[in-house]
Amino acid sequence: MKTFAFALLSLAAVSLHGDPWTDAFSIEKIANPPGLDPQIGGLAALPDGRVAACFHRGDVMIYDPAAKVWTRFASGLQEPLGLVVESPTSFLVMQRSELTRLEDTDGDGQADRYRTVFDGFGMTGNYHEFAFGPARGPDGSLYIGLNLASNGASIRPEIRGDWTDVGELTQAQMADPAGWKKYAGKAGRMYSRVAWRGWILKLSPDGSKMEPFASGFRSPDGLGFDAAGRLLVTDNQGDWRGTSPLYHVQKGGFYGHPASLVWTQGWTKGDPLKLPVAELDKLRTPESFQFAQGELANSPTQPIPFPPNTFGPLAGETLIGEMNVGRLVRFLEDPVDGFLQGAGVAFMETKALGAGNHRFAFTPDGALWVGKTHLSWAGSDGLIRIVPTGKPFLALTAVKARPDGFKLTFSQPLAPASVPAKVPLVQFHYLYHATYGSPKVDETPVVATPRLSADGLTLDVTTPALMQGRLYSFDLNGIRSTSELPLLGTKPYYLVSKLPK
Repeated sequence: MKTFAFALLSLAAVSLHGDPWTDAFSIEKIANPPGLDPQIGGLAALPDGRVAACFHRGDVMIYDPAAKVWTRFASGLQEPLGLVVESPTSFLVMQRSELTRLEDTDGDGQADRYRTVFDGFGMTGNYHEFAFGPARGPDGSLYIGLNLASNGASIRPEIRGDWTDVGELTQAQMADPAGWKKYAGKAGRMYSRVAWRGWILKLSPDGSKMEPFASGFRSPDGLGFDAAGRLLVTDNQGDWRGTSPLYHVQKGGFYGHPASLVWTQGWTKGDPLKLPVAELDKLRTPESFQFAQGELANSPTQPIPFPPNTFGPLAGETLIGEMNVGRLVRFLEDPVDGFLQGAGVAFMETKALGAGNHRFAFTPDGALWVGKTHLSWAGSDGLIRIVPTGKPFLALTAVKARPDGFKLTFSQPLAPASVPAKVPLVQFHYLYHATYGSPKVDETPVVATPRLSADGLTLDVTTPALMQGRLYSFDLNGIRSTSELPLLGTKPYYLVSKLPK
């Protein structure tokens, strides 16, 4: 078994002067295994505290924090973008073409058996047909997400799986690279011409049975379960995505991108990309949250719950990654009449973190491990470890909507003098349409009057009546605790998908 030893680099030792994030959290960069492109597609913790990572170019490596050593577990995989540890000798890896079980049957620390678990989905050979997951649910079921194809390139003459003729182009036209510029505009910006592209699929724990679970996805790079066992999925801004969304995904739901509807059982409405926007809007499940484009996240990634230890008041909240800038996001849930919605706020926002934050794992000691990537987009690479320093910090821990405003809860009492007479608050929304992305629409300041509770832990913010479908953006800059701690994450956003009664 080949090993790679190296030194540990500590960014915590060079904490940025006056940076409250690096005062509260230590960020350590792990040296990359030599000879590999260090872009991480999947990350998982082993019971003994080691960390397994699959790298985009095909290797699965295990890092031992105690020995500071990488070892190779498997190689030769095709663009793996997700990893689940079943046991120290058995891993599940989501390749572009299949979900694979890697097994070490002879105990030498390397996989010697590669077995197909599930490959019952279509492939055209289009460059954009990524496959994400698996995420394991509370009952052991596995969930995977399949990207749509992009009209940025043609398909291959040989495909896998069922083909649909719904659409203006034939298979031969779509497989003609020489004539693709002539045909591309008729394909739809993103399309699903082979089975289950744009779907979340549910697999039995052993992978032997598949159930089409939910449709309407474009590029669902983030699949994960929150602390309550709900399946959360992030998608990326693009066509039919005014900005990047977070969804609570449930069986039978349609989540907005119409291309995948053609694979719905009994579909008889022709090309779903040609349906009126108003009709599609009635069919779709609204977002649980929207990441304000260019402000909170451009390319959100994996959701994962904070563990009950080490991260104090953040326990049970959902952490979500962001690819393009040095930021992580917390989702603060606020279920309204059974619908999951809530607020998003930066968990970490510092140059010391860096960009490309793609995959996450918490080891048994409570440490947060972050795997980075960039592919052809903005980002970074490598592996980092984040742990609290033990110093107290001030965080927003809840945002609850009311018909006439919001109730904000904090982890420590606020200094009354730091609370402004009016809280800067803006409302806006994004368009649901076929165009790539959307500008902010109807951006309007909102009069927001705060009232601090006697114990200093909550702000009741009174506003005019809330509006359904609006994203509300707060500016809490300058708010401090009674012990003069600055607020970590000063610009929360709340999406009112459902109005509170």
